[in-house]
Amino acid sequence: MSLRFLGIDPNSQTDECPTIWQDEVTGDLIIQSWKADEATIRAAQDVGSIPGHSTDIPQHETVIRLPMNMLRFIPRPEGEGESATAGT
Repeated sequence: MSLRFLGIDPNSQTDECPTIWQDEVTGDLIIQSWKADEATIRAAQDVGSIPGHSTDIPQHETVIRLPMNMLRFIPRPEGEGESATAGT
């Protein structure tokens, strides 16, 4: 697997750093961030997504909380705004 570093939360402590990478083959984002607390998970389950989909979280998935200031590191398709993938 070949990952490309996209960015790290510049506001976080040295050992608590939400980080984003991109798989250079699939384009998938790999995100390290804080686990959502139980209140956030319950709120997400209350809102749901689309009819017919369970709001349970499978064992192989989790809910994370990504700091808003890190959205700038998420690549966008060409022509859909500025892509800030240069890191910090």
